[in-house]
Amino acid sequence: MKHVTSQHKTHAVNTRKARGAWTKILPILARCLPFASKSALFGVESSPRRDYEARMRIAIASDHAATDLKADIAEWLMEEGHEVADLGPQAGESVDYPDYGYKLAGVVADGTAEFGIALCGSGIGISISVNRHPDVRCALVSEPLSAALAREHNDANCIALGARLTGIEMAKSCVATFLNTEFADAGDPAGRHQRRVAKLGNPPSSPDHIETHQ
Repeated sequence: MKHVTSQHKTHAVNTRKARGAWTKILPILARCLPFASKSALFGVESSPRRDYEARMRIAIASDHAATDLKADIAEWLMEEGHEVADLGPQAGESVDYPDYGYKLAGVVADGTAEFGIALCGSGIGISISVNRHPDVRCALVSEPLSAALAREHNDANCIALGARLTGIEMAKSCVATFLNTEFADAGDPAGRHQRRVAKLGNPPSSPDHIETHQ
């Protein structure tokens, strides 16, 4: 009879956990892979997905470090049939990213735009400023899987990218995946993701308030 040590048991448990995690992640990753060509960006077979027959209202803003990427993304989205509001700045202007982050958050929060795209050199500063608005959830991403999870689990309504860190084709793949992915609990107010998202815009008065769930 083979002797099974506690180390072997721990390894087996960790292996099962890892397989379980990949079982959840792989379907999401599979939806990101078809975005290799421009023609497929809004037409891949994925689930859940949006109907891109209807154009979407998308706002985009940046600081001076990302005006070129902003122009490229805006042009591409308009070619895909979407309505794009470029909130600035103009190329050559030196600006402060919080001003444009707040501006973008405002038009997403009030419903003028369905989604927002926030850009700066790293994507960090402008994403922080966008997230100061309680009704906006901005996810800083660098690859499509994170973009998909931001929508599916967090109901993010803004995506942030770093112009100095992300090339235009990767940026397009991230944005396309973000727009193509539906929130997992859409239409389900009792869903676990919806419960967690609702808390993001309503911090508890007591930092010790922690809920546990079965």
